Amino acid sequence: MSTGALIFAFNNSDIDYVSMAAWSAVNIRRHLGIGTTVITDSKQAVNNSIFEHVILTDKEQGGTRHFSDIGNVVSWYNGNRVDAYNLTPYEQTLVLDADYVVSSSNLKSLFNSGQDFLCHRNAYNIANGEFLTDLNKFGVHGFPLWWATVMLFKKSNSAQYIFDCMNMVKHNWQHYRDLYSIHRSNYRNDFALSIALEIVNGHTLCIDSIPWALATVLPEVELTKHDTDVYILKYLNHDNQLKYQLHANSDFHAMGKKHLGDIVAAD
Repeated sequence: MSTGALIFAFNNSDIDYVSMAAWSAVNIRRHLGIGTTVITDSKQAVNNSIFEHVILTDKEQGGTRHFSDIGNVVSWYNGNRVDAYNLTPYEQTLVLDADYVVSSSNLKSLFNSGQDFLCHRNAYNIANGEFLTDLNKFGVHGFPLWWATVMLFKKSNSAQYIFDCMNMVKHNWQHYRDLYSIHRSNYRNDFALSIALEIVNGHTLCIDSIPWALATVLPEVELTKHDTDVYILKYLNHDNQLKYQLHANSDFHAMGKKHLGDIVAAD
């Protein structure tokens, strides 16, 4: 069975996601032993030999959002994620955000899980070890959220149902916003995935997930690289005290795009 990583990377005026994807592809090959396919509209990516495949497609607007580490409102293009099932060249695919940092072989343990689809149910803040309670749910009624940051799927009927359902949610976003009482107008893959999993699983919430929480570095945490697979987190704790933390040999989702972009540019 062919296995590979899939990263969607569409640059905007502030963030070079293609460079992040290329940097991540090196780590993916080093730790997981698989190649990486990038989905992008950047023709420059075609000349980057680190990618096993480059699939060119038009970017889809996901909305605008204020990024605190960048200091302004940024447009991001994430609408294509629902097409992962149709675009992947692999029989088993690991979909990763471009800002997900692979620093270990942990994800490799999922390849022989026997599951057709897996993702994270909960995320937590690396800096203090606390679950991101507000982000692990959505809508006025606090429906459980599944994260689209990391998704593993096989070519199978059940995985196809999930992505087809995500497409349905995306194309009927206003309806599902009203149904789930989501105040935010911007479409979000995490919301679409959560709704799709709930529908496909008969609203039972009996959903298989990655058996550990998603480690997360929040935008307000200053992230720097100390050494290979070793990072330093600088942040203020609950008592407004300045803290430093060493994070080594463990994967994480870097929500601070500027901090990760600076690391990528310097490597």
